[in-house]
Amino acid sequence: MTIYGDSFSGNCYKVKLLCALLQIQHDWVEVDILKGETRTDHFLAMNPNAKIPLLVTEDNQFLSESNAILYFLAQQSELFPQSQYQQAICMQWMFFEQYSHEPYIAVARFIHKYLGSPSDRLEELVSKQEGGNKALGVMEVALQERPYLVGDDFTIADICLFAYTHVAYEGGFNLNGYPAILAWISRIKNHADYIAIG
Repeated sequence: MTIYGDSFSGNCYKVKLLCALLQIQHDWVEVDILKGETRTDHFLAMNPNAKIPLLVTEDNQFLSESNAILYFLAQQSELFPQSQYQQAICMQWMFFEQYSHEPYIAVARFIHKYLGSPSDRLEELVSKQEGGNKALGVMEVALQERPYLVGDDFTIADICLFAYTHVAYEGGFNLNGYPAILAWISRIKNHADYIAIG
């Protein structure tokens, strides 16, 4: 299979990390979104939404959206829960990431890290802090009660939320007030076959 992505993007890193943990063989094609490489005719033919990551399966089927790719690749692995209820909890966290976490933490990181905090977006950068810290607070409460988001086992829900959480400082967030999150980050980094972002 082939994966198109940006190694420094949290959404792409989710997929890269999953492949490393599950030892999934793939070809990685580095894409620079700031140079318009997702807007070429070739790329748009694969994903009209012009976004990465993008998975091309061995039989030439296309799949976009990072969390959908995680689900597709992990369904039959130890990183996806077996019980129907835990599967739903796993998906609940993945939806939480997309709607309550990523729009604040990932966007703040993009403005600061990718765009260099331009003056015309500083107000937006500051405005992301409240929502981002609210999401981190929800995670902190959950991780005070259990080692991983779904329970005792490491799942794609953790990969999904780890991607942007562990680099949240790049968007101006201070994780020192979230000790349970910091302990969770450390647990994930200690997994065999873990790879860093970038």
